[in-house]
Amino acid sequence: MSSFLRQLIKTVRTSTVKSGVIANLARLQSTEAVSVKETRPTVRKSDELARTQLVDFGKYVADCLPKYIQKVQITAGDELELLIASEGVVPVLQFLKDHHSCQFSNLSDIAGMDVPCRPYRFEVIYNLLSVRFNSRIRVKTYTDELTPVDSCNGIYKAANWYEREIWDMYGVFFANHPDLRRILTDYGFEGHPFRKDFPLSGYVEVRYDDEKKRVVIEPLELAQEFRKFELSAPWEQFPKFRNAPPAVEEVKTNKQ
Repeated sequence: MSSFLRQLIKTVRTSTVKSGVIANLARLQSTEAVSVKETRPTVRKSDELARTQLVDFGKYVADCLPKYIQKVQITAGDELELLIASEGVVPVLQFLKDHHSCQFSNLSDIAGMDVPCRPYRFEVIYNLLSVRFNSRIRVKTYTDELTPVDSCNGIYKAANWYEREIWDMYGVFFANHPDLRRILTDYGFEGHPFRKDFPLSGYVEVRYDDEKKRVVIEPLELAQEFRKFELSAPWEQFPKFRNAPPAVEEVKTNKQ
């Protein structure tokens, strides 16, 4: 075999090895690039196409109802929220249910939240489901202890017990509700247990009286001084979560 042929074979082998090494390096780099995007195993992978569609839909609804929708935002990466004024509950929910492009015909839940430091301390959250488009949306409104919120029982019959529960737990009054009364607490109960200023021990205690042979309700008496415990926030044990992406991202609408 000539020296030229030996040199040619050596060159081909070397180039083959180099190309294999380069391919492996490229494969590793692409794997690292993918893993850099999201390394937390418990987080749902975000779909950019679905996210874009939610942003466009939020802008569309805000353009259709500029009188009531005050803010549109994306939470948890791919969840659409509409923040509305309290007087817009009925028209906004009616629009989301009946509009051909929405069809949110299912009221999954109505929840309440109390933030005492706000002027309007109570939030009422409506979770809607569109079976037609397999999509969900969240509508939030706000109120205080005295301002009523219009009942949506005429739009969603499922709202009857949900609104009674929020009235019982938070004291939010729903106007035009057909049967607004307590649903979880006992007869004659005073106060609303889910308010932040409601004491954990309550105001009364219930016990069985052997002499009267029945259950009696008496004012609460604490046998010892009620002590306060100052504990550090549990999240301080997880410093990596301090640099987590924001949970809420505002969507810019034409009104803004």
